Amino acid sequence: MRLSPDDMRQLGYQIVDAMVAHTEHLPTLPVQTVTPRAALEARLREPLPEAGTAAACVLNEALREVFPHLSPVNHPRFFAFIPSPSNFVSAMAEALVAGYNGFAGTWIETSGLAVNELVVMDWLRDRCGFPEGAGGLCVSGGSAANLTALAAARTDRLGADFRDGVAYCSAQTHASIDRALRLLGFAPHQLRRLPTDDDFRLDLAALQQALAEDRAAGQRPFCVIANAGTTNTGAVDPLEPLADLCFQENLWLHVDGAYGASVMLSDQGSALLPGLGRAHSLSLDPHKWLFQPYEIGCVLVRDPRVLRRTFSMHAEYLEDTKRAEEEVNFAEYGLQLTRRANAFKLWFSLKVFGRQAFAEAIDHGLHLARYAETWLRERPAWEVFAPATLGIVAFRHAPTGLSAAEQDAHNLQLAETLNASGFAMLSTTTLRGRTALRLCPIHPETTEADLEATLERLATLAA
Repeated sequence: MRLSPDDMRQLGYQIVDAMVAHTEHLPTLPVQTVTPRAALEARLREPLPEAGTAAACVLNEALREVFPHLSPVNHPRFFAFIPSPSNFVSAMAEALVAGYNGFAGTWIETSGLAVNELVVMDWLRDRCGFPEGAGGLCVSGGSAANLTALAAARTDRLGADFRDGVAYCSAQTHASIDRALRLLGFAPHQLRRLPTDDDFRLDLAALQQALAEDRAAGQRPFCVIANAGTTNTGAVDPLEPLADLCFQENLWLHVDGAYGASVMLSDQGSALLPGLGRAHSLSLDPHKWLFQPYEIGCVLVRDPRVLRRTFSMHAEYLEDTKRAEEEVNFAEYGLQLTRRANAFKLWFSLKVFGRQAFAEAIDHGLHLARYAETWLRERPAWEVFAPATLGIVAFRHAPTGLSAAEQDAHNLQLAETLNASGFAMLSTTTLRGRTALRLCPIHPETTEADLEATLERLATLAA
């Protein structure tokens, strides 16, 4: 199962050429492509091949039958959900990691890549305001980062018996928190989702009341989950007051910054997240604002020894990996023993482009969201649900003469029609019981003209 050196080079050149062509023509492609499963099954379903096929033929089949059937989340007019703009340098770094096939679980197998990860986590620690000595690791994404951090919180604040533990978050918090606590053995009633204020931020008074009620009922509050950029609106919970309260109440403060925390690489972005570095743990997703290919998430913990107490395991077949204390085995700090070196692509691209280039791209995304908000506010019948706090605008078309239900249906139809056109893609959500449209224009190559053209098309459809 090996190609000759010349065949390897030829296949590599062909793949790189395909990636370059895709990147070059990306703005001309439809933003949404959804193919019925039956059509794809007819093209791709086949028995397991007994004999091989030339690599060039298989590549051509993939480029013809597989990759055209995706909605490119790195398209400059992909405004739905959270885009993942990616970059070519990191894609090449990812290929290098796969080619060398480094096992990033233990020091004795990939010490160089382990130091890469330590360096990257230290860069993020510094930018996010965490103290010296804080640390963490790379994981697959925000869901895994939240699970890792909440497991550490359970270990640190509740111990083995956590049946009476209670965690708290706002009604706008990502559903991965519910899933993480469920997987960690918590019952649904052990997570309290609390009301938000007019800006969709966690209501501090409601939190204080819930803490008092649960303590009086004999429960053990142990963790508050705050948001550094919600998925719905980009809202940032009041991190400084929450940090004060958690210190007073001896609670673990976890900040879900999967969407927004990466803006800390920009000075403009860091001004939007005061108090972030006071958290006990933080999740962030470089495949969003830091423009990395899927998948890479990160978790930072104020005291990484808690991670080791939570995840370290003992087995006779791993004794060879337990050597000097300075030799970090990342398998002892998270769920995975077998893990790839996800940090390398971030290290590589930060070295190639420098922090300032990332900061300028982040600032551009923040500007675009404000630009869209201004456009909407200047036109009648458009209602902004939430200001462009952190690169997201939530809004709706609200013509007079329609009932609430009719307005909801109208906005759903607007999104479906725009998305089906292939010109641009946005998503919908529900805020205050009403259907809202969402724009998340954080792609570094998105222009004001892209936004204007998208909003003008929406206006035409609305009319």
